[in-house]
Amino acid sequence: MNMRKLVLSVLALVSVAAMAQNPYDKYYTADLPCAVEHVQPVVIPDYSVSIVDFGGVSDGVTDNTEAFAKALEHLKKQGGGHLMVPDGKWLTGPIKLVSNLDLHLADNAVILGSTNKELYVQENDSLRDGSKKCHALIYGSKLENVSITGRGTIDGQGIYWRPIKQKKVVAPEVVAADGDVWGEALAMGGVTKADGDSKKWLVWYPFNLDKKLGIPNIASDPIIQEKMRPHLVNITDSKNVLLENVHLLNSPKFHFVPTRIQNLIIDGVTIRCPHWAQNGDAMDPGNIQVALIVNCNISCGDDGICMKGGVGQKGVDAGPQRDFLITNDTVYRAHGGFVIGSEFSGGMQRLVVKDCRFEGTDIGCRFKSAPGRGGWCEDIYCYDIIMKDIRESAFLISSGYADKGAGVSATDSDDKNAFFPDWSNITFRNITCIGSKQAVEIQGLKGKPVHNILFDGVTIIGNRGGVKMEWAENINFTNCNINPKPMPITEYKKIKNVRYNGKDPDAAE
Repeated sequence: MNMRKLVLSVLALVSVAAMAQNPYDKYYTADLPCAVEHVQPVVIPDYSVSIVDFGGVSDGVTDNTEAFAKALEHLKKQGGGHLMVPDGKWLTGPIKLVSNLDLHLADNAVILGSTNKELYVQENDSLRDGSKKCHALIYGSKLENVSITGRGTIDGQGIYWRPIKQKKVVAPEVVAADGDVWGEALAMGGVTKADGDSKKWLVWYPFNLDKKLGIPNIASDPIIQEKMRPHLVNITDSKNVLLENVHLLNSPKFHFVPTRIQNLIIDGVTIRCPHWAQNGDAMDPGNIQVALIVNCNISCGDDGICMKGGVGQKGVDAGPQRDFLITNDTVYRAHGGFVIGSEFSGGMQRLVVKDCRFEGTDIGCRFKSAPGRGGWCEDIYCYDIIMKDIRESAFLISSGYADKGAGVSATDSDDKNAFFPDWSNITFRNITCIGSKQAVEIQGLKGKPVHNILFDGVTIIGNRGGVKMEWAENINFTNCNINPKPMPITEYKKIKNVRYNGKDPDAAE
């Protein structure tokens, strides 16, 4: 072999090796505080078709439900491939995914959820009260190798599904930013009911919209129909799932709900809905084994990046939420930036959150649960995080969370005598918060205190309240600068072995 052929052969081998290298490994190159299993790329067969090939029409009016079903059935028979969605508005009912599929949205493509609620109803699956469940706009189960990619948009038209709490939208600052949301809702029709036990505020429900908008009811009353709201994207019991660069907007409920997935990648995803959107969670991965959430940008109506682990024995059977790397993500309006709970009975293991920014969230790091839905924690690390303009607490760890629906009292019916939250083995390091109502709030339970929590190198300034604790043990603040000085632990009871920069708060003047 001459020298030229030898060089070309070597270059070819180097090229193949480079292509074979895991592109996601770069996010794991820094020294992590614990070993986290790496995600693997999702591989899709090299075959492509367009939704247009199956009768799709992009006028925003024509129902493309059948066109998507035909296209996916074709790809299934071919062994998989890429379904291309060109620029335009593609109105559709639920889309059922298949294995070995890439659903690719062009930059100006919009998959628009149909307002015909009857298309979403599952005939063979009911809720506790006998009403039916609804399919997500995009859903699938027991799949392998599935991706949703491209810079296009998936819009759930959630305004036609979600209740609106009057007290969330009538404040002057909300009206100035968002307009007369309450008046616009009333103009659509719908019905109003009292907001729980309140005699002052109302809740608007998108019920009886058929008269003005031609949207039929799918339940006998607005409360039952509210419980039937679907998610935007829901993938369960699957392996190798990728969500990349797409925009998720205006879900009827949660935007992305991956559950019991092995190998999950969420990369460069933008999620948006109004801050007053009821249950407008951005992403709620549950009982996931091995995941990367990176480069995402979120502003939503409920929790931002929320870790779930199932309720009770079902959560335990599904296994822990484990081996997560969450990095370079930004969360603006949300109830919490990084969240665990409220259900996490399967446990949380090796979760690393780093180099993130939370700005304008209600709470920065929000860990919430209650008896009946709690679990265990191991190797939870949050570090190198910037927070700004936090509306409530920069850090909240609570074992007394109550789950409430819109306009009703607490709906939590879990077994309160089992599955207690065990908040422990959590480290917050090198975190700066500029502006918050409360610095830190920790609320354990009698006999089940929050314990073994480390705050190291945490700076919180511009806050009105310091550190509040109840039923807490082995809480250590080292190298911290938290207002008010010099001892920010301003309200505490039933605590044991708490230290702030080496000092005992009980010894403070």
